[in-house]
Amino acid sequence: MSHPQTSHREPVIIPRSEHRISRASISDNALKVLYRLKNAGYGAYLVGGGVRDLSLGREPKDFDVATDATPEEVNDLFRNCRLIGRRFRLAHVHFGREIIEVATFRALQGPPDPDEEPDDDDARLMEDGRILRDNAYGTIEEDALRRDFTVNALYYNIADFSVVDYVGGMADLEQGTLRLIGDPEVRYREDPVRMLRAVRFAAKLGFRIHPESAEPIPRLAGLLADIPAARLFEEVLKLFLGGQGAQTFELLRQHGLFRHLFPATDTALDDDEHGELLGFVARALANTDQRINEDRPVTPAFLFGALIWPAVLAQLPGARLAPDCEPQLLHQAATEAAERQLRTVTIPKRFGVPMREIWHLQPRFERRTPKRAQRLLGHPRFRAAYDFLLLRAESGLADAEVARWWTDFQQGNAEAPPPSTPRRKRRGGRRRRSSGGEGSNDSTGGSDGGST
Repeated sequence: MSHPQTSHREPVIIPRSEHRISRASISDNALKVLYRLKNAGYGAYLVGGGVRDLSLGREPKDFDVATDATPEEVNDLFRNCRLIGRRFRLAHVHFGREIIEVATFRALQGPPDPDEEPDDDDARLMEDGRILRDNAYGTIEEDALRRDFTVNALYYNIADFSVVDYVGGMADLEQGTLRLIGDPEVRYREDPVRMLRAVRFAAKLGFRIHPESAEPIPRLAGLLADIPAARLFEEVLKLFLGGQGAQTFELLRQHGLFRHLFPATDTALDDDEHGELLGFVARALANTDQRINEDRPVTPAFLFGALIWPAVLAQLPGARLAPDCEPQLLHQAATEAAERQLRTVTIPKRFGVPMREIWHLQPRFERRTPKRAQRLLGHPRFRAAYDFLLLRAESGLADAEVARWWTDFQQGNAEAPPPSTPRRKRRGGRRRRSSGGEGSNDSTGGSDGGST
């Protein structure tokens, strides 16, 4: 671990009169944990995003606590406590649905926890600098220097209601700057996901990434290839389901990160001369943001469907979905695009199946006879597929008249179907359905579909 200043330094203590954090804005359960630790003689601090958000006048998503008590000592104080984790042991104090996470101050350096089972990687750091194990406890100062960004390294002391700042986090908050603690290149190499976190926090807070923290990102973005695809799936959800997905997408592209998450899509966007694909993705993310900010449901199936759709189209003749596209041709393109994507970011089957169903339903919107339309209307993935059609139409990727007809049909205003395209004779008996052939066993389905 490399930090610009690892020698002892005095923190800036911001008294209660000079910051905006009030106990009235802190969870009652978090206060119970803080006071019990304090009354037992331990240091007790609210830390991380809770302090950051309260300082900005925002409502925190959760409240985390840092202390000099070991996890076992925390466990002894709370009957409703459970210890978790191997890389770094944490105490979770349960209050019904709310969990207050309590972490012991971490050391800057230290050996693996002797209680951990040995394995093939019995070293604290891998050869490329990534952290494997980290169960060494330290002081509050070391803990502050171990955190990723200065704005996440502020400590609210329940003993005197002050804010303790070792890294200039309060000044960065006031200036709207996101800055890594320590040498940015070293910190990114320790955990390449920090590059994604930098973009996510910048979009969430409306901050700019400090130039020194931003400069290495395009050079090191390829390190994301070393991150397990399953972990990147979770990171993608955080990036795009936080209510700032459209801005996050722009920042990911700006810093050269998106291509390492969705390589085939990024290539398709680069080859998009008229900007229709870029407009489609941007609209999909903006609609998702709107639904999230209105507390309406969304599903990763629709999100991934929109993000990978440009890669699907790239596999089709002319890189477009023709009105008379053969179901088998679309099925093959969808399979190739999905399989390529899975090499980078895992998509669990519970989302991958409905994602493909949304794609496979798109050609069926061209068949607008009342009987077929009524049958499609009853499909469990209809609503998500219809919303997908609207986005395609708004972006110039589908006939706007088709989208309008389906809107009118659902409202009972489609008095007559448009002239139908002559059907070609088929051989081989009964025609197979083209809804994707994979069925629908995903609990996120239904009339709403969790669509955007």
